[in-house]
Amino acid sequence: MFVLFQRRWRVAGCALALVALGFVAVRTADKGNPPAGEWAIKAPLATKSLLTDAVGRDGVLVAVGERGHILVSRDAGKTWTQADVPTRALLTGVFMFDAKTGWAVGHDEVALRTLDGGQSWERVNYAPEAEKPLLDVWFADAQRGLAVGAYGELLATSDGGTTWERRPVNGGDDFHLNEIVAAKDGTLYLAAEAGRIYRSGDGGTTWEALPSPYQGSFFGLLPLSNGHLLVFGLRGNLYRSTDGGRTWERIPSGTEATLTSALDLGDGRFVVGGLAGTLLWSDGAEGAVRKQELPGRKAIMAMANVDPGTLLLFGEGGVQRVDISR
Repeated sequence: MFVLFQRRWRVAGCALALVALGFVAVRTADKGNPPAGEWAIKAPLATKSLLTDAVGRDGVLVAVGERGHILVSRDAGKTWTQADVPTRALLTGVFMFDAKTGWAVGHDEVALRTLDGGQSWERVNYAPEAEKPLLDVWFADAQRGLAVGAYGELLATSDGGTTWERRPVNGGDDFHLNEIVAAKDGTLYLAAEAGRIYRSGDGGTTWEALPSPYQGSFFGLLPLSNGHLLVFGLRGNLYRSTDGGRTWERIPSGTEATLTSALDLGDGRFVVGGLAGTLLWSDGAEGAVRKQELPGRKAIMAMANVDPGTLLLFGEGGVQRVDISR
């Protein structure tokens, strides 16, 4: 089971020295695609392999996972095509700005870019010697984006990922940064290890540490359409904030399973997924969730709501469709 945790906090080796405060140019990293023998292998059972993240945008679904696998669907997840991918590293995060343009990140500090809706990818960053896997990625537009990862690694680009530069988080904190999300008002949030939660109101140039309700690792955040904010992580810990993260209230989850992903269902409703096939459903009522454990108890790492009656789950069992119409 430990391989499932690679997405968020399993890293190898020791941290490099912290960078100085302020903007620091990234060392020259390998770019351009590797030889053919280092590309992801096309696998007939790729849809059953470990998938760590997924995103849907303008009718296109993209999922990423182990061995450099990237899967693309244009029919709401009914069928999938494995893309040509120039890495065999574990991929941990994916973001699509629109139906054509997107980025994926992963171990070996690899960053990939697609300009054709995920059919093909190019390697735009690669630095295995840094021993700082990237864990998530987010873009404000087709040019400006951020990638976050282990030991406080935050890389910024202003040219669509062609070049990257380091930015310190909260004066140089080196906690693993597990997920980056944006609220509707543009505020950015980071979920990190050791109970750290960060917020940025200037597009990620500067960050402040928010008060935390828990000292264990957080693996994700979810800004809800009603303005509330969820944060979740180890041992079933789930919290809600109604004031942008200044204060938090605990939502009893009824589980000690690690929580890894969440999805806004509208009208204050949400679903949270985690290890052991755990799903936590909220019908919008304050402070209440309903627990469900799926048969097979396979870990859930990401989710997508492709239509009102169908939930797609991504994780240890690859892609799984769940009927939520009943």
